Amino acid sequence: MDKNIKTKCGFVAVVGRPNAGKSSLLNWIIGEKVAMVSHKANATRKRSNIIAMNGDDQIIFVDTPGIHESEKLINQFMLDEALKAIGDCDLIVFLAPVTDKLTHYESFLEKNKKNTPHIVLLTKIDMVSNEEILAKSSEYAKYSDKYIAMMPITIKKSSDLKYLLDLICKNLPYSPPLFDTEILTTDNLRDIYKEFIREAVFEKISDEIPYEADVKIDKIEEKPNVDVIRATIIVEKDSQKGMIIGKNAEAIKRIGKAAREKIEKLSQKKAYLELFVSVKKGWSKNKEGLKNMGYDIDAN
Repeated sequence: MDKNIKTKCGFVAVVGRPNAGKSSLLNWIIGEKVAMVSHKANATRKRSNIIAMNGDDQIIFVDTPGIHESEKLINQFMLDEALKAIGDCDLIVFLAPVTDKLTHYESFLEKNKKNTPHIVLLTKIDMVSNEEILAKSSEYAKYSDKYIAMMPITIKKSSDLKYLLDLICKNLPYSPPLFDTEILTTDNLRDIYKEFIREAVFEKISDEIPYEADVKIDKIEEKPNVDVIRATIIVEKDSQKGMIIGKNAEAIKRIGKAAREKIEKLSQKKAYLELFVSVKKGWSKNKEGLKNMGYDIDAN
């Protein structure tokens, strides 16, 4: 590396258990909604790169599925995605909700085979007292030789953001930016819109719709003043199709409205969204079905 290079740049994997708040953290960091946020555990499926500038330094955050164990094929794909991010990055940010037991962190330490340097973020601290924050910090202190820093953080406090970005950049290699400094993500619009629609499904339909529900973007036509998007929501049971469509198609109208608003906020122009629902029984339980939906286990 050229010693004259003054800027820092590197890949930072953001990891933690399902629903630890990874996507919320990343949306807060870049000030835009790009990563999918859902109350559904295991909603994030694939790694995605989200890019933040801190002065002239560039951080490529890698959003990952939650670290968990399951025998389901799709969960195995998701765990592989998280483990690949852990193995390939320059630095790891581990999200540790302050109310969690240390077992999630201990499991992460076992999976961090390369001993990649990591920072522990104690999250959701606005939900507990200062005494509870101190008590949890003391619990993690016995592993202080494992992490390079531990930081209590809340995404409601803007002053935490600069400190966090400075801390991350301090531990990245010297390098010029690897990506255009004006972009927020390397994901294409097709992937982002797919996740917005999935998020809208989980927001607007009851908990009876499992996280295996997925979306396939059939067509995007970008016109000067409007994006025309055709997409199909994929479920595994006829009963789930009925719930997503709803009586008099009210449910799918709610989903479409919520998804369209997310899309328009990001694209800054009108969107025409046409949604369909298709039943593919057992698609998430076999390799061929997963591959057809873009989740190739063999490739992992």
